[in-house]
Amino acid sequence: MKRTLILLLLLTTLLFVVSCQSQQTIKTLNVVEVREYKGERLDSIHAFRENSIKGPQLINISNYELEIVGLVNNPTTYTYDEVINGFESYEKVVQLNCVEGWSAKILWRGILLRELLEQNDIKPEANTIILYAYDGYSTSFPLEYVTENDILMAYMMNNATIIPERGFPFQLVAETKWGYKWIKWITKIELSDDEDYEGFWESRGYSNTGDLDKRFIGN
Repeated sequence: MKRTLILLLLLTTLLFVVSCQSQQTIKTLNVVEVREYKGERLDSIHAFRENSIKGPQLINISNYELEIVGLVNNPTTYTYDEVINGFESYEKVVQLNCVEGWSAKILWRGILLRELLEQNDIKPEANTIILYAYDGYSTSFPLEYVTENDILMAYMMNNATIIPERGFPFQLVAETKWGYKWIKWITKIELSDDEDYEGFWESRGYSNTGDLDKRFIGN
């Protein structure tokens, strides 16, 4: 009898513990950014100056759309999830260099822009890619810059999701280019045959190529 009572007591205690655990709310904590990668010291995702044309943009990801338009046979609109889950992800450390004189070395993770474009069947006459941002900003590149290089459209920095100040949901990692070519808050990508297209800063006298090894003023 005594043994039976002990077993019943243990069972009751176990059921109580399980019940309490099942009622607990599990909360997901924010990812903490990494500050070192393969022995290489990284700068913080907060080590950037705010120099966007209209301030940080807050995008509602539930109705966000990325348009691929222009000289493509398969124009497409993607959701955020379709981009990050529909293509292979890559990561690498790249340093952004701003014309203001500061720089930041970051571990970027994203998709290859050329793999995104391959899904849209680029027309032969296209020679230029133009990217547009939520705040009205734009910039452009020769198409071969994207098709012949591993250019990332990033959604993570230092293992953390890109914050609004840095360009959530997507920022271009325009390596070998000055920082004004690293467009943030990307909403539309256009394939064009306009080799002379000038983006926001380019139309105000900045170099259209934006090459790091050249002056950023003038072409």
